[in-house]
Amino acid sequence: MMTIASSTRTVVKQALKWTALAGVVVVMGQATVLAEDSVSVLMKQPLTDMAGKVATVLSLDYAPGAASDPHVHPGSVFAYVLEGAVVTQVEGEQPMTYTKGEHWYESPKKPHLVSRNASLTEPAKLLVLLLSQEGEALKVPVNAPDSGK
Repeated sequence: MMTIASSTRTVVKQALKWTALAGVVVVMGQATVLAEDSVSVLMKQPLTDMAGKVATVLSLDYAPGAASDPHVHPGSVFAYVLEGAVVTQVEGEQPMTYTKGEHWYESPKKPHLVSRNASLTEPAKLLVLLLSQEGEALKVPVNAPDSGK
């Protein structure tokens, strides 16, 4: 026969499990928001030798476990890892992990399907150079290939 104390312990354990799960969901949701909010424009410069072109230099901080939604950049992208490790994948290629001191290039208008901090415990930071047309958005959301199926 179950005692009141035993029954109470079971209920408390279940409540703690659900609370912990809810906390993980909230933290994961906030991580994505932090990734989006952690972009700083360091410099934006029209290129006088290329009419209508602009170079933008950004720093992008990824909190532990943070990720960006799938997106596309209308212009060329050059990325350099300042700290931590980042997993990135553009359409048609395998996911790659880059660590401090490594860099990569993304062709214009190629969907960037994965962009996330490789660590759940350490932050990551990128230095990014984007080349674009004046007035053009630097990042446009796209749907993941399997979304809606």
